[in-house]
Amino acid sequence: MKINLEVGDTVRFTKTLSESDVYLFAGITGDFSPNHVNEVYASATSYGGRIAHGLLVLGLSSVCATMMEQKSGQGCVGYGYDKVRFTAGVLLGDTLTVTYTIDEIDHRSAKAYATVEIHNQHGKLCLIAKHILKMFEAPQS
Repeated sequence: MKINLEVGDTVRFTKTLSESDVYLFAGITGDFSPNHVNEVYASATSYGGRIAHGLLVLGLSSVCATMMEQKSGQGCVGYGYDKVRFTAGVLLGDTLTVTYTIDEIDHRSAKAYATVEIHNQHGKLCLIAKHILKMFEAPQS
């Protein structure tokens, strides 16, 4: 299948993570670790305050996968993440920028491979991962 993307194609998304984002995610997942919801506890950790859930931070890359799908004009689904690393804590109120760059395209398997990097407002790398998009022929709307 021909994939309508090229190596080097990049999209970005920026969002400030709020207290509401963290509490809503905690409610959905049931993860009420004091690292995320207890300011007194979290202030005594090496992070100096409450941090966002790692999977909430990773989840921000989903919007970039959708942006890449729109760029391609094809249908796609997330096929998985590899080598996910949380390299720095994300404090409530941090502004994160997700950069999603296509590294490899395999037309035979209809997959595009991308590097995901998430930096905070200070330019510090908070997360790095590889993401795989599985392309398909989108139905006509």
